[in-house]
Amino acid sequence: MAECDDSKTAELESQVKALKDLIEVAKAVVSTLDLDTVLQAILTSAMGLASTPAGSVALYNEERQELSLHAHAGLTADFVKKERWTVAPGGLTDRVLKAGEISFIEDTAKASFFKNPIAINEGIRSLICVPLVFQSRIMGILYLDDFEPRQFDRDRLNLLSILASFAAMAIHNATLHKRTKLMAITDSLTGLHNHRYFKQFFKQEMGRAKRYHKPFSIIMMDVDDFKSFNDSFGHAVGDELLTVLGTVILETIRGVDVAFRYGGEEFIVLLPETRLDKAILAAERLRAAVQTGTVNKLAGSGGRGVTVSIGVASYPENADKMDELFNIVDSLLYQAKRCGKNKVYHQESLHIPSL
Repeated sequence: MAECDDSKTAELESQVKALKDLIEVAKAVVSTLDLDTVLQAILTSAMGLASTPAGSVALYNEERQELSLHAHAGLTADFVKKERWTVAPGGLTDRVLKAGEISFIEDTAKASFFKNPIAINEGIRSLICVPLVFQSRIMGILYLDDFEPRQFDRDRLNLLSILASFAAMAIHNATLHKRTKLMAITDSLTGLHNHRYFKQFFKQEMGRAKRYHKPFSIIMMDVDDFKSFNDSFGHAVGDELLTVLGTVILETIRGVDVAFRYGGEEFIVLLPETRLDKAILAAERLRAAVQTGTVNKLAGSGGRGVTVSIGVASYPENADKMDELFNIVDSLLYQAKRCGKNKVYHQESLHIPSL
């Protein structure tokens, strides 16, 4: 009888501990609105609950049928270097998405549908897949991996299901918060960052360039004869032009460059760790892309496109202070406009001594 009581006591203590763990997990995943922090907290907590040495969290894009990796632990660099992948029909992830409920494999070698070569090469032998569902929508999948076959505790799986509900809600809230923050720094017409964010980012990047002794360049461009274009085709087509310009700029610049609508028909691109010669080449690509792209992509102008005048300046070649660098690129832009338009100007081209 005493042994029976001891067994019940141990079971109750285990359940209480599991519930306490779950409460701590819930606190962790709802304590922040930063998406990356939320996802890492979800993963760390879930790995603790399931006692697995590795795991990852991928967010799901239903429209593209695509998953993107956002958090991981205990996995090799080769495994995590593929950040996006399409859902393979009939595979494990496809099954999890269709079922919408927690799934697990206790020995991948015995699962005929487990054919992912990357996971096999990683040595994953057992895993739990937890769909993160909020209001009937799958936000992502939590993967918990082990490198040995094992049996998973059913009570722990139930706790993971409860965790998944907290996690999905936290992801929804963090995603909404991120989208709201992005709207605050984005120009609604062009999709580029706005003037307010430019001032913040320019100061930040200039400081970083100085601190780490890195080059840094700025491109400033202005649409040639924009008033004439507006007068000819109307403000609606003028707005369409600005939208097209936003698209052309984003399609032309590198992923590390950041573009802004500075105001009206003026645009700025900041190029981190970029010297003047490379920035000039980037500016020439932008100039050419606008000249051709606004003809090909602009529907309401009867085949008429626009050109841009561009100024380019760099730290430390042209100036070592933020205000000086901005004043130089602004002056170069307007020299380009006065000297024929549809041109890229920089100090070397004008033989102007550096400040």
